[in-house]
Amino acid sequence: MAGMGKRMRPHTLTTPKPLIPIAGKPMVQRIVEDITKVCDEKVDEIAFVVGRFGKEAEDNLVKVAESLGAKGSIFYQDTPLGTAHAIMCAKECVTGKVVVAFADTLFKADFKLDSSKEGIIWVQKVEDPKPFGVVKIDADNVITDFVEKPQEFISDLAIIGIYYFKDGDYLRKELQYLLDNNITDKGEFQLTNALENMKAKGTKFSPGKVSEWLDCGNKDATVYTNSRILEFIKDQPRTSKFTNQGSTIIEPCFIGEGVQLINSTVGPHASIGDKTIIENSTVKNSIIQTNSKIRNAELSNSMVGNFAEFTGKSTDVSISDYSTIR
Repeated sequence: MAGMGKRMRPHTLTTPKPLIPIAGKPMVQRIVEDITKVCDEKVDEIAFVVGRFGKEAEDNLVKVAESLGAKGSIFYQDTPLGTAHAIMCAKECVTGKVVVAFADTLFKADFKLDSSKEGIIWVQKVEDPKPFGVVKIDADNVITDFVEKPQEFISDLAIIGIYYFKDGDYLRKELQYLLDNNITDKGEFQLTNALENMKAKGTKFSPGKVSEWLDCGNKDATVYTNSRILEFIKDQPRTSKFTNQGSTIIEPCFIGEGVQLINSTVGPHASIGDKTIIENSTVKNSIIQTNSKIRNAELSNSMVGNFAEFTGKSTDVSISDYSTIR
């Protein structure tokens, strides 16, 4: 999760992308919670490979791991040298049974990971596979090929960015081989090259399929993902305390602690962060972060940062922390 999140600017100028809230929780927290749910054994350690996010962000990541009964560890990737390089920044943790995940992928899955398999690569069927890495599988449900961004149809099973390895030490050796021999693809060290080498040596990778794959690559995708996560969790009881003065809440919504709703309509698919005030407004299908003020507004398909103020009729905005628009 060390990337700069340029496609999510201006929000990532102040908040690292994996810490942007989705339905009230940082997206990376939702990822690790979902992964620990599908693992068939206890997760002992969660290693976060980050940029220089600052101590507060790092402390929050460690707390996320500890809330799941795991040790939290922080490692740095200061130069964007590819996925294989990123994993090797935390090489001391690549041992035993390992799950590797990239932090802008949320998913819905109703299964348990079968840790007896040599390796699992999670995939999802997509309409247009050209922008993705894809896999081909044989009649025995074993992966036979990895193809990066195929321009001709090879397969519609896209790799979603979550991987399981039964033998982390073996993975680490294959990744180290790439680094030692300067084996790169477009100037970066790629995990897929190690997967190809492992497959050629007889490792059997199986596809793990999810029922829904959600992207947080840009503002529109993140707002959509927020709406889907709210649908997934809509039966969970709301525990936050907030003030409702003459307002209508159309579920599903997330309403944070200390929120004030005044003569407004909120929802469906709205996430409102702690201590935000919504007054004389309609807010739907949007993410409003903490300590912000929305007045006399109509917002949809929008993201508003922390400590921001917005007044107006625009239906689609993306404004960062401490911004004021009237």
